[in-house]
Amino acid sequence: MEIRTLRYFLAVAREENMSRAAETIHVTQPTLSKQLKSLEEELGKKLFIRHSFNIKLTDEGMLLRNRAEDLVRMADKIEEEFASLDDISGGDLYLGLAESYQLRFLAKSIKIFKQDYPNLHYHITSGDTEQLSEKLDKGLLDFLVLVEFPDSKKYDFLEFPGNDTWGLVVPADNPLAKKKSILLDDLAGLPLFCSEQAWNGDIKSWAGSRFSELHLEGSFRLSYNGSIFTREGLGYLLTYEHLVDTSKDSGLVFRPLSPKLENKIYIAWNRYQTFTPIAERFLVHLRQSFEPAI
Repeated sequence: MEIRTLRYFLAVAREENMSRAAETIHVTQPTLSKQLKSLEEELGKKLFIRHSFNIKLTDEGMLLRNRAEDLVRMADKIEEEFASLDDISGGDLYLGLAESYQLRFLAKSIKIFKQDYPNLHYHITSGDTEQLSEKLDKGLLDFLVLVEFPDSKKYDFLEFPGNDTWGLVVPADNPLAKKKSILLDDLAGLPLFCSEQAWNGDIKSWAGSRFSELHLEGSFRLSYNGSIFTREGLGYLLTYEHLVDTSKDSGLVFRPLSPKLENKIYIAWNRYQTFTPIAERFLVHLRQSFEPAI
């Protein structure tokens, strides 16, 4: 199975049309059809369902798409790494990021780093800890920012200088907006929005034996999406401070939880990872930026 064939397959999966896919990858349609037929024969599975005007993936095709995307990204990353070995002014960094206001420290570090390495290109992937850890373990990411203490058996890491504070985002005209802080009694029975990871982690620990009194109305990986539902009066968003707009004209306010709930965040990397030159230099820069501030 060749990487080139997987690129062809992904183009068809993306375009859902043989002619358009052939145009995007600059091959003839007969060539593309022949390559995909050979791929199906090699795997012994039908990958596509062909209709009159479009093409859909079978269950086997969807499985291959997920695997092929990682393989093609890895191939691209290897090529970029070797191409950048002699480039002393830049290269590519791959970062997996959790949602956090503390990312401002990382952004400032990258800004300063780019002054010395103007040809730096950084690629950002967002998601929950499980998704991003899998990509880091596969070598698709150089660094991972996460909101839970890293597994020290697998990863080395640095702690960010600041903390994230948990609270409730509510409509500005809601009675809860008049409170200085939010108690568990205030949350009992309310329709709440939260990320699934945090709900079963931080919020469950904070609520303790009364966790069953809390009602998860819906889960959001992105706080911004949850804030839209909150603004429409569908529920109340549990999230970190500063992640959504709660300015005067936003129609929303943030109130911290009481007792206070805070999180540290970390930037981690595989303990036995072999870095590219630019990633190695960036790690040195991060140590200098973060460690004196801790």
